[in-house]
Amino acid sequence: MLYLTLRHYEYVVAVSKAGSMSAAAQMLNISQPALSVAVSTVEAHLGRALFIRRKGAPIRPTGFAKGFLAEAEALLARAAQLENPRADFSKPPQKLRIGCFSDLAPVWLAPALKRLRAEFRDVDFHPVVADFETLAADMAEGQLDLAITYDLGLDARFTRHRLSSVAPGAFVAADDPLARQETVRLEQLATRDLILFDEGLSVRHMLALFAKAGVRPRVAHRVASLEVMRSFAANGEGVGISYTAPLSDHSYDGLPLKRVEISDAFAQENIVAAYRNDMAEVLALPRTLKALAPEAAGDCDPDGQ
Repeated sequence: MLYLTLRHYEYVVAVSKAGSMSAAAQMLNISQPALSVAVSTVEAHLGRALFIRRKGAPIRPTGFAKGFLAEAEALLARAAQLENPRADFSKPPQKLRIGCFSDLAPVWLAPALKRLRAEFRDVDFHPVVADFETLAADMAEGQLDLAITYDLGLDARFTRHRLSSVAPGAFVAADDPLARQETVRLEQLATRDLILFDEGLSVRHMLALFAKAGVRPRVAHRVASLEVMRSFAANGEGVGISYTAPLSDHSYDGLPLKRVEISDAFAQENIVAAYRNDMAEVLALPRTLKALAPEAAGDCDPDGQ
């Protein structure tokens, strides 16, 4: 149950715009004491002052209030749109913030943005690249509307639509014996020095896969990016493991390498479009999903099914 009502938000926004309690009360057609009580109620609930009040001077918003008032005004605009009988709810909001997991971004993000902008010409798309934890936290807090990510670290607050399914691959130097194989199993890789991503959830997921295979891996390096991983592998520093499959068969420093697919069926992972459950009505599904991954346009079952 929400403590503050839309009326509370309307009152504090009006005070900010009017610059005084009396002017805001007149604009809202209510008494000044009633307005003062409403503003005090909001401040008491938030535990923060919204306005700086000085005798003989206009009321000014506090530093905290500037962000709060902007969100309150956006909320009121959204509420007004919901009450508009002519509103077209097949369209997404005018501004859509899209996150993408850093490992997927080089392959997925730019093409998805290109298709989204072609599909929704009146929408301003804002891309964000981040790790698993940041994407989930930002969606939970309303800082992101949608994220392209692996189906990892997402709880019951989020709906997931499968866009694709991928198997992980092992990056090895061109002269590595594994380069002559088309596939490899996790059990084989456990005896090799491994190069994994230095990101909490990613590392835990990869170690869990080896545990499921009944083996204990030997981690030699943890790296921050896919290209560092590929460079290490091409230079013989170990075997890199990633779900991303770049088209190039050379590392950034020009050395050849090969990606050998890991064949353990349980290691496959879904790439999903994830969003907070209460965002479903404003994301223009399935048009948005089709733009994110055209090949998955008919595969719009939620929760990765």
